[in-house]
Amino acid sequence: MTRLMAYSILAAAIVAEVIATTALARTESFTRLVPSLVAVTGYVVAFWLLSFTLRVMPAGIVYAIWSGAGIVLIALVAWLVLGQKLDLPAIIGLGFIIAGVFIVNVFSNATLH
Repeated sequence: MTRLMAYSILAAAIVAEVIATTALARTESFTRLVPSLVAVTGYVVAFWLLSFTLRVMPAGIVYAIWSGAGIVLIALVAWLVLGQKLDLPAIIGLGFIIAGVFIVNVFSNATLH
């Protein structure tokens, strides 16, 4: 698997997780069928895709990228779609997460086995 393919699969896993988490907010404790199915399916797809990246990338790096990008994307979805507010400290904190993911990917040699 090439580096580009590994990152593409990881990006797809992140998108699936963000979709699942967004749907999870709408399940009302899994009492609504459609959002519940979307959430469960999204998490299954996310973990399935994640398993492919773990073949060629270290688990710690994969998880750092996956969780960091997921946090930022979920916060953006919550702000743009769900109307939740982000104050200045939240925006600064999200900026630090983005910076951390950027530094790991651009400057670290640990991203691939």
